[in-house]
Amino acid sequence: MIVNDTLANTTRAAHDVGLAAWLGGVMFGEFAHNPSLARITSHTERGGVSSAAWNGYNLINTAGLGAAALGWTAARFSETRPANLTATEQALSYAKDGLMAAAVLSGLASGVQGSRLAHQAPNGAVAIETGTKPATETPAKAARIQRSLGVLGNVNILTGAALVAVNAIVAQTNHSHPAAKRTSATRSIPLWLGAAATTTAAVVDTTRRARR
Repeated sequence: MIVNDTLANTTRAAHDVGLAAWLGGVMFGEFAHNPSLARITSHTERGGVSSAAWNGYNLINTAGLGAAALGWTAARFSETRPANLTATEQALSYAKDGLMAAAVLSGLASGVQGSRLAHQAPNGAVAIETGTKPATETPAKAARIQRSLGVLGNVNILTGAALVAVNAIVAQTNHSHPAAKRTSATRSIPLWLGAAATTTAAVVDTTRRARR
């Protein structure tokens, strides 16, 4: 099966929108949501509100990161196979491989740690100072989880920003110094189907976990 230009463009758009949704959510949480929790008087209520907010966005986070990662993986088996790239494009693609892997691993770790923190108290109402800073009365285990979330959040932001930067450089390189036209045969692997299926499965699993 040959993947036509419309389908290829759609898959690329899903990748970019997914990356934007994930990185935007992480940055909003770090710079707006977490600090604003200090306006709530009760430390346990802060924890409950934070847990509810992230539970509401986890579906988008998971789908966004899944679309970005799987869309890139699909491209690596078709348009961006090493044989189809210039030396510069290959270097940028390898850099993106590493950043994408780091984003997925840190994103998954953040999700796991966030779930662990929410389970430290009924309805996620753990006593906290801010989203990533424990209060004086925060239990030791919950405090450790919170601190790890702070570190993971910084890693998410750094890798996400780097991914956006690499995407921009790749696009500018292609615009300024276009390589020879890729043949349609490079799109002969319909991995977008696997990406879509896996992303859907991740969304369903996240929804199921949130309803427990």
